[in-house]
Amino acid sequence: MSVISRDFFLLLSNNKALNRAAQNWGGNIASGKIVGGIDFPSSIKFIKELNEEGFSVTVDHLGEFVTSKEVARERTEECIRTIETIVAQRLDAHVSLKLTSLGLDISKDLVFENMIKIMNTAEKYKIMVTIDMEDEKRCEDTLSIFKALKADYTYISTVIQAYLYRSEKDVQHLNAYEPFLRLVKGAYKESPKVAFPKKIDVDENYKKIIKTRLLNGYYTGIATHDDAIIEYTKRLVEENQIPRSQFEFQMLYGMRSQTQKELVKQGYKMRVYVPYGNDWYGYFMRRLAERPANLAFVLKGMTKK
Repeated sequence: MSVISRDFFLLLSNNKALNRAAQNWGGNIASGKIVGGIDFPSSIKFIKELNEEGFSVTVDHLGEFVTSKEVARERTEECIRTIETIVAQRLDAHVSLKLTSLGLDISKDLVFENMIKIMNTAEKYKIMVTIDMEDEKRCEDTLSIFKALKADYTYISTVIQAYLYRSEKDVQHLNAYEPFLRLVKGAYKESPKVAFPKKIDVDENYKKIIKTRLLNGYYTGIATHDDAIIEYTKRLVEENQIPRSQFEFQMLYGMRSQTQKELVKQGYKMRVYVPYGNDWYGYFMRRLAERPANLAFVLKGMTKK
């Protein structure tokens, strides 16, 4: 049944008609519930509320698979403005971005040029920029660009997806860069040739890379809504006397809000992923595909306001 649900939500995520419709009325039903707002300025009040409640934040301008150099450069400037606004508003926030939104599918030279502009600003203000991981066919390019940038910049991180067979080796190879990594299960539809098809195997691989990262002493973001993974992490750090300053939990805005608050009360660092923009529909459907149980949490949150 979980496989059917996953495929169903992934199918919906690619429906162009539904995507267009969602952009038209998304500002009314999604803003302040599963996304911050239609733009970054309209998201600031929600980020400040989260900060006041003890949450750190990472923000992401939604949109990917850009095929125009002009749009890629516009997205680059948007990211730079966001970093400057984070500093001006004194927000406790990082920035996340997708390389396809900056021109990865056009050329690696273009996306590298755009990333350098962003990183020059991020480094100036000491704001962390996380390169989100996309589907497996873009994984190698994403990691190669990350490694090249990490040689010159401190405030850059990336994401490892536990459902890929390659992820354990990727974590080991990245150790040389001592990076801040966000660990996730993965939300794209992949071939069993490159990804674990069964949830139980994904979960076991996720635990394995969490353990590897934390025992090696590297700062790690554990991005999950899965209670079993959260409890596993808690036991792991307690048994191995790993300081809580070495890791953080991460969850999505509008999902499992009570659990997020409980983790903060327990003394864990909690970072909330707050996307913004009109292009929220595909993001939302992939989150449901990743964990269909999220639907209940979203509906609960969206009916509160």
